Amino acid sequence: MFRRTFWFTAGAAAGVWATTKVNRKLKQLTPESLAAQAANKAIETGHRLKDFALDIRDGMAEREVELGEALGLQHHPDAELPAPRRFAVIESHSSYKNDIKTQYNGNEDH
Repeated sequence: MFRRTFWFTAGAAAGVWATTKVNRKLKQLTPESLAAQAANKAIETGHRLKDFALDIRDGMAEREVELGEALGLQHHPDAELPAPRRFAVIESHSSYKNDIKTQYNGNEDH
């Protein structure tokens, strides 16, 4: 008699456990639950991307400082900017320019 009672109790416990597991799974698969899970994953991914971007920015700043030190550049925010470069303009012969204009004019119909 003890064996029957034991197996009956074990079967009832297994049934309750299985029913509870199935009900939890069904609740997880409702549209509202799936939407909430997707939103949580999106937020988590956004945080990871933000952390990644901040790490990249920090690395860029460190590398810029390293390159500045290696090249001997000193960056002072209060220093004046260097004068703009001036390029020498070489004037060509005006007759050469006129020859080119008369040879080809893209606006004319030929």
